[in-house]
Amino acid sequence: MTTHEQYTAAFWDDRYGATERVWSGEPNAVLVQEVTDLAPGTALDVGSGEGGDAIWLAGRGWRVTAIDVSRVALDRVAARARDEGLADRVTTSVVDLFADPLPDGFDLVTAHFMQLPGADRPRLYRAIAGAVGPGGTLLLVGHDPEGMPPEAEHHHPADMFATAEELVVELDDALEGWTVEVAERRGRDAVQPDGRPRFLYDAVLRARRPM
Repeated sequence: MTTHEQYTAAFWDDRYGATERVWSGEPNAVLVQEVTDLAPGTALDVGSGEGGDAIWLAGRGWRVTAIDVSRVALDRVAARARDEGLADRVTTSVVDLFADPLPDGFDLVTAHFMQLPGADRPRLYRAIAGAVGPGGTLLLVGHDPEGMPPEAEHHHPADMFATAEELVVELDDALEGWTVEVAERRGRDAVQPDGRPRFLYDAVLRARRPM
């Protein structure tokens, strides 16, 4: 499998279609930590998957646009939003981050654990930052290279992992005039696929665009 094949609609539709549920359905912990103090507005959830983050945001008053390359995943987001009475707050849209323009003007743009190829990451994260409206917040969270388990190398090349400080450098003038509120390595307890506990680090970047 080539690097970009794992970002195609066919790849992710097959993965989601092969099982009833891929992810836990819970919001990412860093999202909860970093967004609770923000006044609800409009949010763009990039790489929404099955919508754990989008549903959590909608439940707290945000109007969320959930985008992903997989229609199968987004159908699950829409179904859950209906089941939880949040359909009027969640919109889904199939977007190929590598090829399609992003909607813009959002009060919050969030992307979690999209381990992008190192050569493409600056361009794609710049596009994500460009979706933030004046006065809005960008929240990027990925796996920090520090302490990544050896088995990760079998799934992702090493250049897919970056520190928060490296992300700031890669975004460069896309953050000109912005306030970088958080750029840090943050540890958390996690569980390995076989059920054993592990400790991982997240690269957390939160920045606010000027009005």
